[in-house]
Amino acid sequence: MEASITPYYVYIIQCEGGSFYTGYTKNLGCRITFHMNGKGARYTRMHKAQKLVYVAEFPSISEAMRNEKRIKRLSHRQKLELTRNQTQTK
Repeated sequence: MEASITPYYVYIIQCEGGSFYTGYTKNLGCRITFHMNGKGARYTRMHKAQKLVYVAEFPSISEAMRNEKRIKRLSHRQKLELTRNQTQTK
């Protein structure tokens, strides 16, 4: 019997004022709902979450955390480009 692999997700939410919040989770739907309802991270409680603009899936928590950290180091302009590139490939 094969072990079930639970994917982890790195996501970017666009907030009021055009800022971005980046996070990771293994339950994307639940986490995004928390952010949208003002019950997620402190940042999204203070800067109202508007929409999910980026999602990437990873097979392990360590890969997701590594990528979250990489994205958080990007400039605002680079994050905009990242979100635009994902929108264009859908």
